Amino acid sequence: MNLDKRGIALGATPEDLKSRKRFIIDFYANWIIANPTKRIYNKSLNGFIEVRFLSIQETASKAAIRYKSTLAVTYLTEILKNAVIIDKSQEPKKNKKQRRFSTIYIMEYEKTDFGKIKLIVGELRGCNQKIQYCITAIENGY
Repeated sequence: MNLDKRGIALGATPEDLKSRKRFIIDFYANWIIANPTKRIYNKSLNGFIEVRFLSIQETASKAAIRYKSTLAVTYLTEILKNAVIIDKSQEPKKNKKQRRFSTIYIMEYEKTDFGKIKLIVGELRGCNQKIQYCITAIENGY
């Protein structure tokens, strides 16, 4: 298995995918130790974005698929702080994990020398807390 200088697997084998998923989970664990409130203020939302178990679970399963998305996760704090709203949906997808949200915000962050990073934030029904749902790199406009 080939690794970059941060220890992120570069390949596309099932073993590489599993390694990237473990890297993301470990990264979040260390981030939570450094950020015990588990939240960052976002200027565009005028409020805090919180990191929860769902954030880790969803990001690890989606971002681990591609090396660049895994690398994007390492910029978590600046993504949460600086991402801007590009779309807002009052009708979240009807999948089980998104039903708990009344609103889904699609946000982007342009990272210098990296490219665009997509951040999905869900607003919990009833309490209006904004939860980080998923982070992925945007490649070739997707």
